[in-house]
Amino acid sequence: MSERSLKSKGSRREDRAAYVFLLPWFIGMAVFTVGPILASLYLSFTDYTLLSPPEWLGLDNYKQMLDDPRLHKSLVVTFEYVFVSVPLQLGLALALAMLLNRGVRGLAFYRSVYYLPSLLAGSVSIAILWRQIFGSEGLVNQILDLVGIQGTSWIANPDTALGTLVVLNAWTFGAPMVIFLAGLRQIPTSYYEAASVDGAGAVSQFFRITLPLLTPIIFFNLVLQMIDAFQNFTQAFVVSGGKGGPVDSTLVYTLYLYDRGFGSFDMGYASALAWVLLVIIAVLTGVNFLFAKKWVFYGD
Repeated sequence: MSERSLKSKGSRREDRAAYVFLLPWFIGMAVFTVGPILASLYLSFTDYTLLSPPEWLGLDNYKQMLDDPRLHKSLVVTFEYVFVSVPLQLGLALALAMLLNRGVRGLAFYRSVYYLPSLLAGSVSIAILWRQIFGSEGLVNQILDLVGIQGTSWIANPDTALGTLVVLNAWTFGAPMVIFLAGLRQIPTSYYEAASVDGAGAVSQFFRITLPLLTPIIFFNLVLQMIDAFQNFTQAFVVSGGKGGPVDSTLVYTLYLYDRGFGSFDMGYASALAWVLLVIIAVLTGVNFLFAKKWVFYGD
């Protein structure tokens, strides 16, 4: 047998071994990811209550969305939440990253501390703590009392309830902050030295050097955090008591989807809502990539 045949046989043996090791992943992908996705797509065209077999409806679930006032309210609340909280979160993350990049002693410690909110904010315990902080007897009102300001129950007030969720999301700045910090470390100091020689101040250096060179990082964080904000559920569920109150002021899209699916047992309609959310996220992500050509600088 020739040397080439031996190599070919050995290569096929290695390929088979690789497929055997990958088989559990393929099975898990099919059973726990691809299967449920295809099932939800089918159910979105049916009337399914979990208690009886699904009945085919065609496009009726999607047509029903046109006359669903709570869905329209949830869309307004969700877009307001995303378009306010994400820029606020990224702005705070960039500001802290620039502060840490100035050579603060104990950088590793501060970086870990600031990253903790990103790890904890999705937990139920933090959401419960948030209810206490912004309640009528919470920490915020206690601080306001010290300066003679009469506070309110921020959670129970329709005008401020969504704002508490925005603040909670902005507080989870740890992950984008670490990414911003890594990006800042990649900018050559020679750029700033040359700018200083030319008489450029700190503000001018930020807008002419730091910001343009960070645009790929900003774009990356923007896409990730936008997608994450659209999928926010735990925070809104706990803070609003599971109903999106008061007066649907915190009824984000995923909370309404959950309420229709597991509150009303209208799983067919909930599946249709899930696919609409997928389309919304995909379209906005595509728009971000489309306009990225106009403001993202890759340096090539």
